[in-house]
Amino acid sequence: MTFGKYALMFTPVALVMTMPGSAQSGSAKMDRVVAHMQSVGTMTSTFTQTDRRGSTLSGKLLLKRPGHIRFEYQKGVPLLIVGDGKSLTMVDYEVRQVQRWPIRNSPLAALLDPGQDLRRYGKLVETSTDDVISVEVRDPKRPEFGVITMVFVRQAGAPGGLTLNGWVALDSKNNRTSVRLGNVKYNGNVPNSAFTWKDPRPVRRKS
Repeated sequence: MTFGKYALMFTPVALVMTMPGSAQSGSAKMDRVVAHMQSVGTMTSTFTQTDRRGSTLSGKLLLKRPGHIRFEYQKGVPLLIVGDGKSLTMVDYEVRQVQRWPIRNSPLAALLDPGQDLRRYGKLVETSTDDVISVEVRDPKRPEFGVITMVFVRQAGAPGGLTLNGWVALDSKNNRTSVRLGNVKYNGNVPNSAFTWKDPRPVRRKS
């Protein structure tokens, strides 16, 4: 299936576990990240997304655990990405096409499942300050699944004392997609109806 010019703005990278015990150092930092993840039911934010070519798009992000997420892009960008609890759906309204893949095969699984324990399959990445905690998720035995690195920043009053600042996904071909969040708010009311979408594909009439 061929998508329009916006399709490469979001490249799915599978999320799988590394071997147990791969993130033993910095256990206190990892505990804070896990506490944050488990205490967030909903999240809303703005986002800025940059692809491998340096092209930048912005929009609004809605998240509701477990399994629901919505990337609503800026006006004029006919692209929508929605997670409905089981699958992620990318809708390109420009070319009227739809692509779906299981959430479990996406790096966003780490964000969408509060039961996921990053201590099992993530590892800390060294940062220049203790106020920033970076967690990398990869499977060294399956490099074709790529890498995702999530970045958290200390913030008083936020769940677990941390806020999610964004993430970077890198696929097996070194195609890099980064997402930076802003105006993040936690645990407000986000209705399930926010994760529906209009199918742009032509309706086939039965003969």
